[in-house]
Amino acid sequence: MQIAPDILFTVAGFPVTNTVVATIITDILLLITAFVIKKAVSLKPGTFQNLIEMVIDYFYGMTEETAGKKVSFIYPWVVTFFLFIAISNLVAQIPGFESIRFHTLTSGEEGVPLFRAATSDLNTTLAFAVISVIATNFLGIRHIGIKAYISKFISFKMFGIMLFVGLLEFANEFIKFLSFSFRLFGNIFAGERVLATMYGIFPLAALPFIALEFMVALIQAIVFAMLTMAFMHIMSDKPH
Repeated sequence: MQIAPDILFTVAGFPVTNTVVATIITDILLLITAFVIKKAVSLKPGTFQNLIEMVIDYFYGMTEETAGKKVSFIYPWVVTFFLFIAISNLVAQIPGFESIRFHTLTSGEEGVPLFRAATSDLNTTLAFAVISVIATNFLGIRHIGIKAYISKFISFKMFGIMLFVGLLEFANEFIKFLSFSFRLFGNIFAGERVLATMYGIFPLAALPFIALEFMVALIQAIVFAMLTMAFMHIMSDKPH
């Protein structure tokens, strides 16, 4: 598997890759889930509703415990990131997900995978990182005001030291683009490579690794969501 996703075809000059197809599948699954939840909500919840409520309650409780009164505007971002990344990762763990081949003019006889995990594409994870960081700073400005926001980076108290600290904080906002995107991309891409290798050696030997990758898929979604929550809380908290 190459690092860059495979281009399947183009639409109006826009390249459609196998990770774009996987992203569309994730979107459809999220929409179906939302529709099913809306129709199935009951005062006597079944297994599916209990599972969804457990996830929602967990993230709401964690966000409220960390951010307090700011939970109302931080929580939607947290749970959205978790659900999208988790479903993207888990769908890719279905055996045979990358076995379906698609033939293009340059793919040769073997073709290329029709599906590939959306989060194994650095473009996707970088887009998540950009959205997370921009939303974090936007919510910070909206909640504490532009003056308090700027004071997080520039302060006239102990000007020399605080200027240096502020520059580090400013640089850290850009480093988040790399840390967010490469952490998620690296874990999912490496996992796919391991599974592909094990399938090639002996399919049954891949079973323990499939279980491991299910755990990694959920953990990486939780990590991304929790880090977003923590940074949003920090940036929307007035400096002391």
